[in-house]
Amino acid sequence: MATNPGLFTAWPWQGLGNFKFLLLAPFVARSVYRFVNRENGEVDLVDLTVIPVYLVRVVHALFWISWSRFQTARSKHRIVNKSLDFEQVDRERNWDDQILMTALLSYLANIFFKGATNVPWWNTRGVVLTILLHAGPVEFFYYWLHRALHHHYLYSRYHSHHHASIVTEPITAVIHPFAEEAVYFLLFAIPLMTTLFTGCASVASSSGYFLYIDFMNYLGHCNVELVPKWLFRVFPPLKYLMYTPTFHALHHTQFRTNYALFMPLYDYIYGTTDKSSDDLYEIVSNGKKERVDMVHLTHPTTLQSVYHLRLGLASLASKPYTSRWYVWAMWPFTFLSLLLSRISGSAFVVEKNRLKSLTMQTWAIPRFSFQYNASWERDAINELIEKAVLEADKQGVKVMSLGLLNQ
Repeated sequence: MATNPGLFTAWPWQGLGNFKFLLLAPFVARSVYRFVNRENGEVDLVDLTVIPVYLVRVVHALFWISWSRFQTARSKHRIVNKSLDFEQVDRERNWDDQILMTALLSYLANIFFKGATNVPWWNTRGVVLTILLHAGPVEFFYYWLHRALHHHYLYSRYHSHHHASIVTEPITAVIHPFAEEAVYFLLFAIPLMTTLFTGCASVASSSGYFLYIDFMNYLGHCNVELVPKWLFRVFPPLKYLMYTPTFHALHHTQFRTNYALFMPLYDYIYGTTDKSSDDLYEIVSNGKKERVDMVHLTHPTTLQSVYHLRLGLASLASKPYTSRWYVWAMWPFTFLSLLLSRISGSAFVVEKNRLKSLTMQTWAIPRFSFQYNASWERDAINELIEKAVLEADKQGVKVMSLGLLNQ
């Protein structure tokens, strides 16, 4: 929540909880009805792809969350070396609100704008126009809007909610009050509506644009430097066209620099680039091996417990473990985790925490509780535990604790 919440801070469906997804039900029913009763074999691709694109965006976000948490627990390219707190995890649980809003508005556009129906899969002119309009008006207006949001009046009422997270996760990118997110959507609608009214809209340009925005947002907030240095050596102008996680991390730590959306060009033009941007990028890219003081060696319990790991599903990782029907429905992925555990030859890092000057990690043996009771697994498990203990000793770990079944 912002320090002094302004008007329209809360999302309209905030009180609905998980029932907010039912808002899509009437539109889905309409889409199915239109598809079943279509005339002349024509299929409205926009109407038909809203839900698939919605699901792809959700899975994309979940992947970034899990991958980022795994990397920040073990990577030597971590940018801000602090731990997440429970308050931030709770504050960022509504990360899917903006995806839901986009789906609802896509359905409404399909209903009320004639040009939003029966668009083709691809239109080259529309794709090029989308790229140009994003690089021009969208990036330009966002830059100045972002600077305005850092004025005390707007910052205290809206943007401070986003900046409450110093240690960012990918989903931090989309944690904003409703009013602020609505304004952002108006900016992103510039290419979408322009291609719509000029008759060159396509499923590829609209869906691809949303996925591009998601990808760049998650990249910039993942707190791990991923962009290789050779990329800028091969194409030097790229530093003005694409930001890095380090570049945007400075905005969250310094607040008054690096305002650009995805293209640092506008920070360079208006003199708001943080002077340490290049140096910090070099330092983080080179990496720094961090000393670990304490390791707790644990293991997953039931097959479904993998989703409750910090590397698992964000919506479950912050909740106590209980059996849920939709987790049982994901049995193919659960079975895959069992197969991966069979071929994994060492413990893996689950999470990292800091307490003052101490660095603590949790490692997991890739075996489930029921496997510990199998006599034929005993030697393999003992070997995994011994290997983990030796690795911890090699890294200079001072204290190592063992979970019950690892003792």
